[in-house]
Amino acid sequence: MLTEQQLAQLDWAKTDGMMPAIVQHAVSGEVLMHGYMNQEALAKTLETGKVTFWSRTKQRLWTKGETSAHFLNVVSITPDCDNDTLLLLVNPVGPTCHRGTSSCFSPAAADWTFLYQLEQLLAERKHADPASSYTASLYASGTKRIAQKVGEEGVETALAATVNDRNELTNEASDLVYHLLVLLQDQDLNLSAVIENLRQRHK
Repeated sequence: MLTEQQLAQLDWAKTDGMMPAIVQHAVSGEVLMHGYMNQEALAKTLETGKVTFWSRTKQRLWTKGETSAHFLNVVSITPDCDNDTLLLLVNPVGPTCHRGTSSCFSPAAADWTFLYQLEQLLAERKHADPASSYTASLYASGTKRIAQKVGEEGVETALAATVNDRNELTNEASDLVYHLLVLLQDQDLNLSAVIENLRQRHK
């Protein structure tokens, strides 16, 4: 979050007390939305850990998700070089846009968003018909079987690497990542938790 020094350096006078706040997905990097914060909105965001803006239409504080429960959980807040704009990295709960999309902006053709999109798709498959969905059948088979598949794919990936079969290595690595994501969903974990763990380990 913001340090005391960063808070003191924010140039509220330059922005007439209303600072632009850009919200970005902490894992995928996708830009989700843009809003405005006054000092009260920033204070509430820091206090609750959920993004709160000053709504120019409602003329009041507005916590994103207060009616939809699609909150934006804050990972970090940083000012830009001029101290007049804020960048918020967040873990969103559900779609950000009121139209039901992940972002209020047109989707960018960025490959690095694919894993996050796949994670969302796998979560949706939890309640699908196991007879028509392989993913749903994995969830239905239980944690032990899913974990076994992760182990099997890990071994297959390692074997492909040892014989230098690049095509097979690509295939098996894809299977490994897929089954690992299913396992994380089965355990109610997500990529955000894994990425944050990696960040803490490799600081």
